[in-house]
This record gives sequence, C-alpha cells and structure tokens, in this order.
Amino acid sequence: MNTAVYLNYVGLGSNLLHLAYCHQIADKYGPITIITLCKNLQQALNGDPKIKSVVTLDQKNKTFFGILKISKILKSNNFDKIFIYYPSFRTQLAAKLASIEEVNYYPVKVKKNLHLVKTAKSYTEKWLNIKNCKTETKLYIDKKIKNFASQKLKVGCKNIVLGIGSSGPTTKWGVKNYINLARKIINNSESYFHILCGPTESQLADEFKNEIGNENCNSLSSFSISDLVPLISQCDIYIGNDSFGHHVMSQSGKPCFIIMLDTPRAYTDYSINQYKILPDNIDADIIDHDTRVNPQDISVEDVLNKINSVSY
Repeated sequence: MNTAVYLNYVGLGSNLLHLAYCHQIADKYGPITIITLCKNLQQALNGDPKIKSVVTLDQKNKTFFGILKISKILKSNNFDKIFIYYPSFRTQLAAKLASIEEVNYYPVKVKKNLHLVKTAKSYTEKWLNIKNCKTETKLYIDKKIKNFASQKLKVGCKNIVLGIGSSGPTTKWGVKNYINLARKIINNSESYFHILCGPTESQLADEFKNEIGNENCNSLSSFSISDLVPLISQCDIYIGNDSFGHHVMSQSGKPCFIIMLDTPRAYTDYSINQYKILPDNIDADIIDHDTRVNPQDISVEDVLNKINSVSY
C-alpha cells in the first residue's frame, strides 16, 4: 500500500501536531509519505520507521498551474490513498487529477471554524474507522543520535529549554522576563538553560547570556533542526512561547509550560504534557493569532506558580 498524508502547513509545530495521526495511518497501512509545505520537517523526522519519506512542496501553488504541479508530484509517486489534513479544494482536485484511487479530505465548509486537533481527531477516526483516536505520539529519535546530543546537557542540573524565540513579535513574552525568571529558578535549584531561538534572533540569546552568565546557559540559535530535536527532547522541561520546541518536548514525554499570548489553544490542546499560562482575566477559548495579549499581563510569578503547581 502506497499511502500519502498531505499537511498544508508551513510551520514545523503545526506539522508535528499532526504526527499522531500520521503514525496511526501508518499503523494501518504501513509507512507513509508526508507531503508538506514545511521545509525542515524531514530533519525533525529523520529515522522515523513509520515515515517512508517527506516531500516538500513549493509554497507558490495557489494557481491552476500550481494544482497541475502538485498533481504531477502525486502521480509520480503512484499513491493508492491520500489523507488531506486541510480543507483545500485545490489539493482535492490535484489528487483527483493524479488518479489516486482513495482521496480523504476535510470538507471546505470546516475551514471557517477549523480546530487543528479536534478536526484532525474526528476525521482520522472516520477515515480509519476507529474510536478514541490518539492526539499525541512518541517522537522517534535514534539512540546513537540521542547519546551524542546528550553530551551537550549539563550533568547534575535541571536542563531547561527556554523558548524565547517565536515567529513574530506578538508571540514573545520578552527576554527581560526570561532573565528575571531564570534568576529566580537558579536561586531555588541547580539549573542550566538552553536558549531556543532562531538564527535571526541570536541577539536575544546574547542578551540573556550576558545577564545570566555563559556558565549557566547555552544558545541554540545556530543549531540545525536535526541537531535541536535530539538535544531538547532530553531536557527536563520547556518554558516559553509557542514554538516547535514545545511540540518536540511534549511528544517526548516532558512537561511544557506555554505562555499564551496569541496562540490558538489548539496548539496546546493535544498532549497531557502541555500546560497553558494565561492572564487571569483571559480564557484560552478567545485567544487566536490576532488577540495580542499584553506580555506584561503574565508575570514572572505567574509562570513560577504554574510550574510549581505541576509535579514532574
């Protein structure tokens, strides 16, 4: 059986959020091919025995010629089945033109109120004829790679990933808040911080290191995804903005404390290891990408209290 899963998402976190459904499809039909818009998903899934391959599409596929291009790629892989995790008429048409025998997709009508987790769970149950579909899975990482990555962990300390980076300014809690948080944590326990941010955000890591000291932290801004995943998956906890890092750690069985500023709750709704941190006067149901919660409405004490309330 030659099976494809189509993930119409650019962000690595959104793709990893769907990994549980990919694994369940693979459990029934054998290793799958993932078709995605995410450029670094392949690096995150290296060696996963349930993923046969990852095909990355160009994001410029919204024209009629783009549909033909996708169709050509699908047809060249001779897929028997495809599962499309997005309400996209273009992708449905491309799959039909590729003569794929079984095309499973979200109806276009669900786009208006799309909840990434609830919708994926519901349709996976329908497509596979199963009940109580799992919404999280275990991220596969080769033991040799994990052992090599573990050399960057600080022995005798609690290794904490601080997700200070994010895709936009409205999702950032602020480096000064993380500095104050780190000082309080260090006062209470032997801790070492792995600063997670992108290459273009290295100045945030530098500011943090200047205040906390090189002996207490390490910047991950220059790391590739293939190096980051095995390292952060072995750390003890994640604290920070919504980023791909918390998706990696939550699906590695580690507690993640996500500071919710303009992150839709779906991104933190699928794992028992995810803990939301919100202002007292805001409900998670009303937060989306346009909410723009004031970062100062979540204090350092709020974050510490949430962490201390969870046994890990």
